Amino acid sequence: SEKCLLRHFSSVGFWGLVNNAGISTFGETGWLSMEKYEKFADVNLLGSIRTTLAFLPLLRKYKGRIVFMSSIVAYFSLGNGIYSMTKAAIEKFCDALRLEMKKFGVRVCIIQPGNYARSTKIQPPVSAEEIWNELSEEEKAVYNKEYVQERANFFNSILSKGSTNGNEVVDAMVDALMSPTPKARYMVAKLTEKALVFACALFPTVVMDSVLSYALSK
Repeated sequence: SEKCLLRHFSSVGFWGLVNNAGISTFGETGWLSMEKYEKFADVNLLGSIRTTLAFLPLLRKYKGRIVFMSSIVAYFSLGNGIYSMTKAAIEKFCDALRLEMKKFGVRVCIIQPGNYARSTKIQPPVSAEEIWNELSEEEKAVYNKEYVQERANFFNSILSKGSTNGNEVVDAMVDALMSPTPKARYMVAKLTEKALVFACALFPTVVMDSVLSYALSK
């Protein structure tokens, strides 16, 4: 239990917390139920907040480290807006926490992986048939099976290009925990992915909307 863990670590010390729990899925906004949105918020966002609040007294006491797993899709979305939403929220939570914890000597770090789909099981390939069967009648009246298949193929093509070098993300997590001067953010991604994030920050929203809409139409 939480109280048992807190009692144990109070005596032996507690210097590092890694919030790594996460789930992912694919689907346009109207394709997903409210229950699914609530589940994703509960796991990807509120789960990390709950764990952080539980161990915050010990982390302040021992001047520890808190590491959060975010993603580059906190900056943009290409078919998994529900996942992007939770990661963007984690980023803002961390920004506030990092400033607040500075006076206690607690360091807060964010890991921002690129596409490592082939290194983890967080997002398996999606099935257009399963997506179609889960759509409401209202959504089926708007979309057709061909469109859903196109979207599924597009998303699966992205997944198939994911890096298999998951150790790169682990190395960033270790550095965040052990380095005497950890970074606030560790972007662990390909050069093209970093360029896309940079473009999202640099160019007006209307420009990036056009670029991402073009990518989605391919």
